[in-house]
Amino acid sequence: MAPDPSLAPPQRLARALAKPPRDPAATAWLADLPRLLRRQLDHWRLTLERVVTPGGRSSLVALVRQADGEPAALKLPAPLPATAQEPAALAHWDGLGAARLLRAETATSGTALLLERLRPEVSLRSLPEPKAELEAVSTVRRLWVPPAPDHPFATVAERTRHAATWLRSVAPEEVLPLVDEALETREALLADATEELLLHGDFRQGSVLAADTGRARWLTVGPEPVVGERAYDLARLVRDRLHDLFASGGAAAVARRRVTRLADALEVDPDRLRGWARYRAVESGVRHLAAGDRTDGELLLEFAGWL
Repeated sequence: MAPDPSLAPPQRLARALAKPPRDPAATAWLADLPRLLRRQLDHWRLTLERVVTPGGRSSLVALVRQADGEPAALKLPAPLPATAQEPAALAHWDGLGAARLLRAETATSGTALLLERLRPEVSLRSLPEPKAELEAVSTVRRLWVPPAPDHPFATVAERTRHAATWLRSVAPEEVLPLVDEALETREALLADATEELLLHGDFRQGSVLAADTGRARWLTVGPEPVVGERAYDLARLVRDRLHDLFASGGAAAVARRRVTRLADALEVDPDRLRGWARYRAVESGVRHLAAGDRTDGELLLEFAGWL
């Protein structure tokens, strides 16, 4: 039987999982994804409307109808460490600032999530920058709650420990001084961290979607949950719309003002936010370089230098 093109993985997902360091489990999952999607649709008696494209870089999302006709979104995350605890985080938030989890199932073939339907084509990036930043601040504030005492989530220290080892092994020699400085900053920040809150882990404007739920206009999706301090969660938001930032006049000063503005709005220590923003920009920059994307890799490292 010929493969059904409506079940094919989006190209963005396929390209992302092909980048180094490649995960063998994720590669095998991607090859089997059309079958997994069809099996889950049948198992939960869902009617497929369409696979969301371009979609994300670590999961497939399909717009579906449930057996009673109600709209929903079926999400199949790749079997990656960062996405493993997404169901637990969504269940803990229970719709507070995030899409509500309707159903979840974990099997040897992977995890499946049934989520309330948001509007995947409308994120905060569709708004002017000042308005988007205000809505982002309002949304992320609601996510920062204490985890349960027996929570399954990794800490920021655990999440970044493997990355710290990997960075030194793959970074080009010319950027090793910047890597070493970023890793020293990480150690200093972890040494005196005091907050233990449930964080989104990959919070940015693109992960906040328009909602027609009645309880919020904007809700977040795609968490890579981790427990730690708020400054770590804000660090990814600091560099949002990076290409637009580079195209603006006085980009370095604009970036530094953004740190101050976000820190003030959410009562976060600006030095800790600046430190985590530098570390996360260096980590992401080296990953881009290792994947052969010199343009974005160099932009991220230059951004880190501004801070």
